[in-house]
Amino acid sequence: MSTAKIIGPELPNIPWEERPRGCRDVVWRSERNPIITREAVPNTNSIFNSAVVPFEDGFAGVFRCDNTARVMQLHAGMSQDGIHWEIEPQRIQFQCDDDEIGHFVYGYDPRVCWLEDRYYVTWCNGYHGPTIGVGYTYDFKTFYQMENAFLPYNRNGVLFPRKINGKFAMLSRPSDRGHTPFGDIFYSESPDMIHWGHHRHVMSPVGGWQSTKIGAGPTPIETTEGWLLIYHGVLTSCNGFVYSFGAALLDLEQPWRVIHRTRPYLLNPREYYECVGDVPNVVFPCAALCDPPTGRIAIYYGGADTVTCLAYAYFDELMDFIKGNSL
Repeated sequence: MSTAKIIGPELPNIPWEERPRGCRDVVWRSERNPIITREAVPNTNSIFNSAVVPFEDGFAGVFRCDNTARVMQLHAGMSQDGIHWEIEPQRIQFQCDDDEIGHFVYGYDPRVCWLEDRYYVTWCNGYHGPTIGVGYTYDFKTFYQMENAFLPYNRNGVLFPRKINGKFAMLSRPSDRGHTPFGDIFYSESPDMIHWGHHRHVMSPVGGWQSTKIGAGPTPIETTEGWLLIYHGVLTSCNGFVYSFGAALLDLEQPWRVIHRTRPYLLNPREYYECVGDVPNVVFPCAALCDPPTGRIAIYYGGADTVTCLAYAYFDELMDFIKGNSL
């Protein structure tokens, strides 16, 4: 049994369901899935690939809501229990000092990270192609947009929840115009959340479920043995892409150094709501809540690019699986 510990505040009100009887999986699905369907917001085609964080006495989130014109947009939402959500019917209107950067084209696949004194939001932002948009909020009512982190083309920008060696830190996946011969995760640092450099390679696709491309998922979880990173991987099958997710352990002070990485996946598309939708065969993790005293972890993921789902794991079991099934 792993002796590692999660570093962070306790979260006793985490959404949670015990592992179903007879289930031996390290990660198991909520019996309430999908917890958010496309009907949750009027005139919405789909709600998926969304980010959730603790907020006040409940939870807040930024949700990918593609409307019926199929424009990819970001909406804010609130919940008392992390399962039942009230999502704003209108997209987030970021306040931005630069009209060129603040001009909305599209936004999708957000992540939210509490860092120092505010909630930072990163997302795939349309600026002459997809790049990493960066913004922040204090209350999930007013949102401020900063400079894009990188040049196009880039996706899956995920911040670390604290500075590393005095610098803000982010994972991302440089890409191209399509879906995509570039599939590697990289690490970057910034002194001010505007100017990014010190780029370091982290991981590449390796085969099987993660053979085409990989991308960082939820905000990395700090532990006594390294950063726990849940990430997605893509296999190109004869019927198209298949998105699954696994996990890795990264060095605490040099996160581009991979300590362990799962060879098998932790979750792959099997349920109807993961296999049937706008994009079939997708599980895509974007957020994770954890309660250090109990080791409970709740993972939010998108199903088939259509709905939002929940899965659960125990930290010590997850760490044992990563170490025992590492590449």
